[in-house]
Amino acid sequence: MSAPGSWPASAEALEHLQRELASARPPDWQPPSRDYAIGGCFVCFARRAPGPGARGEPGWAGAAILLGGGILTTAVVTGHARAAYEPGLLALREGPLLEAAVRALEREPEVLLVNATGRDHPRGAGLALHLGAVLGLPTVGVTHRPLLAHGAWPAQEPGSRSALVLGRETVGCWLRTRPRTRPLAVHTGWRTDLDTACAVVLAAVHRVRAPEPLREARRLARRGRAGL
Repeated sequence: MSAPGSWPASAEALEHLQRELASARPPDWQPPSRDYAIGGCFVCFARRAPGPGARGEPGWAGAAILLGGGILTTAVVTGHARAAYEPGLLALREGPLLEAAVRALEREPEVLLVNATGRDHPRGAGLALHLGAVLGLPTVGVTHRPLLAHGAWPAQEPGSRSALVLGRETVGCWLRTRPRTRPLAVHTGWRTDLDTACAVVLAAVHRVRAPEPLREARRLARRGRAGL
């Protein structure tokens, strides 16, 4: 496999690496019985022109760690989009900024939540999985909707889940984290299976449906964009 520590510079190179990452089978990570450090990262861009997003736009990436029920440490970095937005190729655009934000944290998380998909992807390796390979960290993708997979919503009880299927493979699930709220799409990432992915998300959910470190990372990125 190509060295995962660098981000490809072209769509062709990225697609090749994504296929390699999709076929990799590193050992699964299991959450420890004690409290563990759950990270989250999020990136946002300031668009200068109409459209889904262009190369060179300013970007802000936030990262945060939840430990013992509270946010332990945070970081924000700035940079620029290295590519225009294109579904399935987010790593070209967002990967380096997200990596920089996580590496800027004062300590390393034990597992990382990413606002991106994992195996729900045209080549089986979305940004949540790819970022984990680059950082050497187990990762879980958390999104509001799937990319290509499909599945019915789960029951209303918190913790209920239902499969998200792509072809014949279960690549994630809908997970109900709070009653009477929309479920989240949870994606297996680097070194995580579906049971572990759901356990990490539920451990990171407190007052609202979204995991706390991912919410904090999003807040930090958006505050950076606003100049606060």
